Amino acid sequence: MTKYKLVLLRHGEGAWNKENRFCSWVDQKLSSDGIKEAQNAGKHLKSLGFEFDLVFTSILTRSIQTAWLVLEEMGQEWVPIQKSWRLNERHYGALIGLNRAEMALNHGEEQVKIWRRSYDVAPPPITESHPYYNEIYNDRRYKSCDVPEDKLPKAESLKEVLQRLLPYWNEKIVPELKSGKTILISAHGNSARALLKHLEGISDEHIANVTLPTGVPVLLELDENLHPLSPHQFLGDQEAIQAAIKKVEDQGKAKPTEKK
Repeated sequence: MTKYKLVLLRHGEGAWNKENRFCSWVDQKLSSDGIKEAQNAGKHLKSLGFEFDLVFTSILTRSIQTAWLVLEEMGQEWVPIQKSWRLNERHYGALIGLNRAEMALNHGEEQVKIWRRSYDVAPPPITESHPYYNEIYNDRRYKSCDVPEDKLPKAESLKEVLQRLLPYWNEKIVPELKSGKTILISAHGNSARALLKHLEGISDEHIANVTLPTGVPVLLELDENLHPLSPHQFLGDQEAIQAAIKKVEDQGKAKPTEKK
């Protein structure tokens, strides 16, 4: 018997998603398609009768904007939103801003897959000479995190994303779930994958094959111990969702037109 319902949502498509670039901690707004994805997610959740009591987001605009659009479509704009850097996208270090397909061409598709999808391999760290270093670390939103600025990551594996996410999950989100609230987490591909790994006990190897497309709600029905009663469910048109999953997976492949 379902005790708690949790919906995870990877934000709608952002400008750099569209350009197939590693976005990570660079702040981006949703693209026009991303806005539609978020709105459609809200429409679908409304049609299924979801009523959220609380929403959690990262402190990146694309995550927050997605939550706003979903709640607006549902007529639930009043629902409280709590934000934390601990729900941010994975920090891709020196890869930030680079095109995934070009990286696959230069470094091989397998290496790019390891950087993107493996559990415990981090990309090279970002340095002060990186073109987006100052944009990230001089951003006012990082002045008020619950860790000192010099302790913020410079690159992360998925394992490290889970390590910084778990304290927030256990201390902030779990008590709200256990109080009976229906919760939406509007986050990112990797922070949502990390949480799925934790909740569903997905192996270090198999998590590389778990793909979350943008703007597609994922339902987890949990028992009283927060164990899933069944595998996570993608909510929406299943054929369209499978096509969206393939699109994400193909982002790390070298395009034939790019080969010399």
